[in-house]
Amino acid sequence: MPFEPDREVPGLIVKFGDYPLHHGGVGAIRSLGRLGVPMYAITEDRYTPAATSRYLEKAFVWPTTGTEEPECLVAGLLRIGRRIGRPAVLVPTDEEAAVLIAEHRVELGARFLVPPVERGLPRRLASKQGLHELCVEHGIPSPTAAFPESYDDIVAFADKARFPVVAKNREAFVRRTRPAVNGTTRIGTREGLLALARDWGERPAVILQEYLPREEAEDWIVHAYFDADSTPLAMFTGVKVRSWPPHAGMTANAYVVDNPELADLAARFIKQIGFTGIIDLDLRFDRRDGLYKLLDFNPRMGAQFRLFENESGVDVVRAMHLDLTGRSVPEGEQRAGHRYIVENIDLPALLAYRRSGYTTPHAPGRASGTELAWFAGDDPLPFLTMLARFVRPGAKHLYQLWRTNHRGAAAR
Repeated sequence: MPFEPDREVPGLIVKFGDYPLHHGGVGAIRSLGRLGVPMYAITEDRYTPAATSRYLEKAFVWPTTGTEEPECLVAGLLRIGRRIGRPAVLVPTDEEAAVLIAEHRVELGARFLVPPVERGLPRRLASKQGLHELCVEHGIPSPTAAFPESYDDIVAFADKARFPVVAKNREAFVRRTRPAVNGTTRIGTREGLLALARDWGERPAVILQEYLPREEAEDWIVHAYFDADSTPLAMFTGVKVRSWPPHAGMTANAYVVDNPELADLAARFIKQIGFTGIIDLDLRFDRRDGLYKLLDFNPRMGAQFRLFENESGVDVVRAMHLDLTGRSVPEGEQRAGHRYIVENIDLPALLAYRRSGYTTPHAPGRASGTELAWFAGDDPLPFLTMLARFVRPGAKHLYQLWRTNHRGAAAR
């Protein structure tokens, strides 16, 4: 490696909520741990995959829901900081953690190192409405969207909308306390939308968005780290081949693909809004008008970040640790053609995508190398722990998916 990290400054993986099978946290532990950086993590229990990594110094067992009062979460982080005993770089793995860290950076700054991002910006970016407004303000293409304030607004929208449409939870924290939908939801008819909306209450916390046909689209991702001047110190682009749940969930299979146009779009937007830190962007290339449309802005490390590394061995987590500890971040081209596979979700995703009409013409025919999300020869226990915890709920989920598809086929 052409760089020397500060091994006196640990990293702490921060996650709020109950999602123990998170390969992104394991990837961050391995990424910095392999450099000799002491790693700590907040975990749901002592038997999560992250807690079993050989590169983890200590797991702080702290079950949370993400709905706790901010003061409670800040106090808990400070307690952990005192137990670590020296300043540590915080690595959030979800929007709630990223928002909390940004909004309480002053209090947390005595114990931790965090990017100097504007206090309210991560919350606005994590909000579907806030992101849409920023895109409009700065001329960044995004799907047409509506933000209903009542059931009557939804009826008025349904009378004019072109179906199918997409419904998403509007705010990051609301998805934990009173989610309107279970993630991104495609709604095919006016009647279907109105039936769902009856359960959304007087003030529906949803965004209703234009549907971009999968047959006419290609999904792209951008991962980057920006310094205090909103200058990219590490920038990567790739194409998403499969996700789970299909077309709307976590990346299951992706390739590194050079895309200067997309990198320029992301860098320009970040400079305009003044963001600093790690970003994970989801964009959809619409072949109908030739535009990359921004769907999601995650102001934190993405679960699939280990897809991306440059010739100098820098990924976004390493870039952040180097920058926040006063080290320079070596430049280098991204490893184009590299592939990333999430073992426990790529097989069901492959089955679901077979007849979906979605294609990825920019994905290379053969991978130049493969990064597995879970399995690593030098750190096998997280993979084995994942298998032990995944088999029963995973099999149940696949069975339910099969029944749904079987009934759908019978009804046609």
